[in-house]
Order: sequence, then structure tokens, then C-alpha cells
Amino acid sequence: MATKSKKKAKIEIENNEDLQEEPLAVMPTEDEAPEVKIDDLPGVGPATAEKLREAGFDDLLALAVMSPGDLADQAELGEAVATKIIGAAKKMANIGGFVSGDALLERRREVLKLSSKVQSIDDLLGGGFETQALVEVYGAFGSGKTQIGHQLAVNCTLPMSEGGFDGDVFYIDTEDTFRPERITQMARGYGLDPDAVLSRIHVARAYNSAHQMLLVDEIKRMSKGLNVKMIIVDSLTSHFRAEYIGRGMLANRQQKLNRHLKDLKQLADINNALVLVTNQVHSKPDAMWGDPTKPIGGHVLAHASTFRLYLRKAKAGRRIARLVDSPNLPDGECVYQVTQEGLRD
Repeated sequence: MATKSKKKAKIEIENNEDLQEEPLAVMPTEDEAPEVKIDDLPGVGPATAEKLREAGFDDLLALAVMSPGDLADQAELGEAVATKIIGAAKKMANIGGFVSGDALLERRREVLKLSSKVQSIDDLLGGGFETQALVEVYGAFGSGKTQIGHQLAVNCTLPMSEGGFDGDVFYIDTEDTFRPERITQMARGYGLDPDAVLSRIHVARAYNSAHQMLLVDEIKRMSKGLNVKMIIVDSLTSHFRAEYIGRGMLANRQQKLNRHLKDLKQLADINNALVLVTNQVHSKPDAMWGDPTKPIGGHVLAHASTFRLYLRKAKAGRRIARLVDSPNLPDGECVYQVTQEGLRD
């Protein structure tokens, strides 16, 4: 009997030691609540989740802002299934209802501002170029649109403490105007390592409007694991203007352009990023007074843009930037210079 009691006691001691080695389960606090993923959506199994990820949808917000038809096409799902997934994502992401003005103001604190490093331009834009916004820069050839794109691409890689986003840039080049040598000059102007800056700028050449639109989907796919803070399209309208000629094709062109702008704005919202698009111009021969220069894209682009900047040349190598449209800032102008080291006051 004594031997059996000793064996029983030994087993209990071993069991207690095993229990003590196991870590205690800690319930997550409200601040440490587990992140909700697409696998947690009702009715989304492993196969559907994999389809969504392959199509570039790896978080709830990306799904919540989609339309059922678009999601069905891109993820190869039935439209009824896509509708249920979007509805569930909206509820779990909590974006479907109204919010109070003070709550919206608090949410606006997430918006970041990218410094151009030109005081006059930053003052014109209320502190810099905003994230979650689509900024259109238009002007005649040689007005400096591409220069602004190159400069902001460099500035985006700067630390937050220096007015940058410490983020990666995706650059869609439609006119073969991107030059890594220019990035090198601008990076050296700030004392930065050109190779480190260039490694964070991802460039693709768009050969037609359809390819240009597909590159937005490629950005969604490639952006996993990257801190995407800026998307540049230089220029937005070049291919659309060349391929859709005449009034008979105008409606089709505007529909495609509207879809493209919507996809770009989604990227800005999802990544808390800045979208900068450059735009070509044309002259209105029937203009009796004032500046006859008008941007391409019509009302579709005008409504889609959060901020619109009109650039033009001045004397002695100076440039003038005019804020034409903004939801919260007054119209105004500023003067700056384009130097070998980049944009300067």
C-alpha cells in the first residue's frame, strides 16, 4: 500500500510540474483586441479567403469600399457572394453609418502632410500635401509637373521628423519621363544616399490606358509588406487622350477615366497615402478673355481631385503654382524655383 501511495504522489507531482510550465492564458484588453482578418468574415472559407488575397484584398477596408460587381470580377466570385462579403466587411470595419462631426475631426488627425521643402508651396497647401487625397497638378509642357513628382517621391522617403512619410512610392510613368538620375540629384541636394532613396521608389512604364489601369491592381498586389505612402501617375491623361479621339468616344473615355480615378482614391484611403497625378492641358480657342489654358479630363477629373494645382512658367527660371480648388483652403499663388538640387524657394 505504501508503495502505491508513493507512486500516486509522484505522478501528481509530475502532473503539477507540467501544469506550471504551461503559460497562463491572458485575455486581451480592449486596446489589445485581436485584429479582425478576412478569414473571420461570415461565410468566407479558406478557398474564398485565398481568392480574395490573390486579388489583392487582404484587409477589411479594402473589401468594404468595393462594389459587388467589381469584387466579383476581380476575385472570380459570384455577385451574390461578393455582396454578402462586402456587407459583412462594412459592419466589421464599422464604416457603414453616420458619425458626428467631432468624431470625424478626430479621424482627420490620422491625415499626414508631406512637405515639399518649399515654404511657399507648403503655406499654399496649409502645411503640405495631404494623405487620403488625390492631388492634380496640371500645366503646359515645361511648367514643372514632372519635377514636382520627382521631388515629392524623394521627400516621401524622408523620416517623419523631417516632413516625410518614411514610406515607399509607386510611380506610374506614361510618357517615359521618369529619370533616376534626377532622383539622384535631388537626393544629394538633401544629403541623402541616392541608392537608398531609389530602392524605395517602384517605377512601371504604362504603354496604353488599359495597362495603366492594370498597374493600379499591381500596386495592390505588390504593396503587401511595404509602407506605401505615395502613388504618382505622370501623366494621368496622356494615353486616354491619344486613344479616345473625337466626341463619339468621349463618353467611353470619361467612364474609363472615372473608374481609374476611383481605384486610385481607394488606394489613398486604404493606405493613408497621397495620390499625385499630373495632367496635360489644352487651349480653348473661343476664350475671349482670361487664361485659355484648360486641363484635360473635364468635370470627371475636376470632381475627383481633392486639390488642383495649376503650374506655369515665369521669368528667370521661376515657376508659379496656383491653388485652383481645395475643400478647405482659399485660392492663392506662390513662386518657387527649379534648381539642379530640386525645388527651392
